[in-house]
Amino acid sequence: MTVDVLLPTAQPRQRLHQRLISLQGFKREDGLWDIEGHLTDIKDYDFGHVTRVHPAGVPVHDMRMRITIDSALTIIDAEAVMSARPYAGQCETITPEYKKLIGLRIAPGFTNAVRKVLGGTRGCAHLTEMVSALATAAFQTLASEINEDVSKLQPTHLDRCHALRLEGPVVQHYYPAWFKKA
Repeated sequence: MTVDVLLPTAQPRQRLHQRLISLQGFKREDGLWDIEGHLTDIKDYDFGHVTRVHPAGVPVHDMRMRITIDSALTIIDAEAVMSARPYAGQCETITPEYKKLIGLRIAPGFTNAVRKVLGGTRGCAHLTEMVSALATAAFQTLASEINEDVSKLQPTHLDRCHALRLEGPVVQHYYPAWFKKA
């Protein structure tokens, strides 16, 4: 059973901005997986931008991305689209560059490889940021599909967060072969 834990009550305030990121993972009939992301930025006030005034509640950014991966977590295809963007006629011209993700494997060093190919002016900051989230969602999507043999290779999710640190109690209990005394 899970228990919702809420943040402490905040001081009186007015929301100005909302960013929503939605990630979904799908198993395809052809044996591949699609991982899709959707990012929106919405202001709660009429937002004066150099290009125009964005009305309150209308997305400033509305972007979607899909990566298709195989069981080795190699990107087989990538698509990116923008429904809303601040510089129409310019922002969306970068979306074809996200095909450069094809061939990259989601593994240690992936984020650095993505930055090398699509970081800075070689990509869109928002889409490139979403790639990392898609990679994490890919691990979650394939969690039941990846049969890691703990007797041979260290499971890829170990030592990637506080709870799964190699010297921690979770690893000691559930992955004793990989536990390291502090």
